[in-house]
Amino acid sequence: MTRLKADHRHSVRVTLNGKLVQAEAEPRTLLSDFLRHQIGATGTHVGCEHGVCGACTIVVDGTLTRSCLTLAAQVDGCEIRTVEGLAPSADRLGVLQQAFRRNHALQCGFCTAGILMSLDHYLSRNRSPTEAEIRDLLSGHLCRCTGYTPIIQAALEAAAQLASSKKETSDA
Repeated sequence: MTRLKADHRHSVRVTLNGKLVQAEAEPRTLLSDFLRHQIGATGTHVGCEHGVCGACTIVVDGTLTRSCLTLAAQVDGCEIRTVEGLAPSADRLGVLQQAFRRNHALQCGFCTAGILMSLDHYLSRNRSPTEAEIRDLLSGHLCRCTGYTPIIQAALEAAAQLASSKKETSDA
């Protein structure tokens, strides 16, 4: 095993929300810090820095990942999706984001990016979740403002809308 000097910077290339990006990182740089400070993807928030609160949740190569527990060097060559990648365009929110807006599912917004990423990942695999399944998913996220009820309502509304649009597409 090659030992790396702590002050030696490495080039890290990732596909971030569909675009190839590259920046330098020290071996000890956390992915959350790399995304925010080197790449400029500030939608990923850092809360507890212990992987408990879920604010830093992103998707790496199709897997939900706590970016505060992952080193930037570990994702070299990976595909990363952050909250910035949820909107289909700069002037249009995604289905889940619209549902959050309609249901007032955010207040301070600090936890929202991680919750959106977890819900988006889950709803892409399960278009008809139960309230209990959504609650279980949200158990990995801490929100001190909303009380979770509007988040659950938004998730269920988005799931119904996504299932309806999938049905319309398959009927066509």
